[in-house]
Amino acid sequence: MPPIADLLPLLALLLAIGAFAGVLSGLLGVGGGIVLVPAFFYAFSVLGYGSDQLMQVCLATSLATIIVTSLRSVASHNKKGAVDWEILKTWAPGIVIGAIIGVLAASSLRSVVLQGIFGVLGMVIGLYMGFGKSDWRLGEAMPTGLRRAILSPVLGFLSVLMGIGGGSFGVPLMSLYNVAIHRAVATAAGFGVIIAVPSVAGFLLVPIAPENAPPFTIGAVNLPTFGVIIAMTLITTPYGVKLAHAMDPKPLKRVFAVFLTLVALNMLRKALGF
Repeated sequence: MPPIADLLPLLALLLAIGAFAGVLSGLLGVGGGIVLVPAFFYAFSVLGYGSDQLMQVCLATSLATIIVTSLRSVASHNKKGAVDWEILKTWAPGIVIGAIIGVLAASSLRSVVLQGIFGVLGMVIGLYMGFGKSDWRLGEAMPTGLRRAILSPVLGFLSVLMGIGGGSFGVPLMSLYNVAIHRAVATAAGFGVIIAVPSVAGFLLVPIAPENAPPFTIGAVNLPTFGVIIAMTLITTPYGVKLAHAMDPKPLKRVFAVFLTLVALNMLRKALGF
């Protein structure tokens, strides 16, 4: 067991990361993974845990937290009748297949490659958050048949490669296909569960050398980080929700889009060695 003096800085950083992610989640409705993955990466790197497998630990631990937060979110939205179970039922098989393929891909890629993928996809999400319009449409109903068979695995695959739940890709996708925003947000929480459960099960089997991971890591999931983040987000998310009702979150969403784009660019810069 590492000395307590080595664990305290990690604990302090994780408490701050969890508090920040919880407030942002409640305030802006963004999924925690989009914040947690880069935060984990920088925190673990600063504390000396950088390795070719670091991003796998960040992705897996982020997805583990998403299981808990997404289940809680789905239950809350379902009480209000906002979850579209038909979409969840028909999209789930493809999403699960994509998530499993995502774990296989992520476990075989070097950390620097996963950093680059996160950087590129993070910029896409940031730009959409900043410039996307609520009236943009690709169709009047969610895709079925071949288009669903293609899009659902892609959604699961890309989400796992970024360590995120269903919100960052699922909400824009459903909005573009004319699903009301409150229904899209509620249903995307269900996507998060469908993505996270099989992917975390897979990541628990990924071998990570003990010297390359923070203490108490099983497979690629760091258990102390998981516990601290869940505790802090449960505490701070309600404060973010209160802030969202007290102020207009739209300008803040644009500010966060700029922040996310800068974080993604920095991740990409590091991946390219600049």
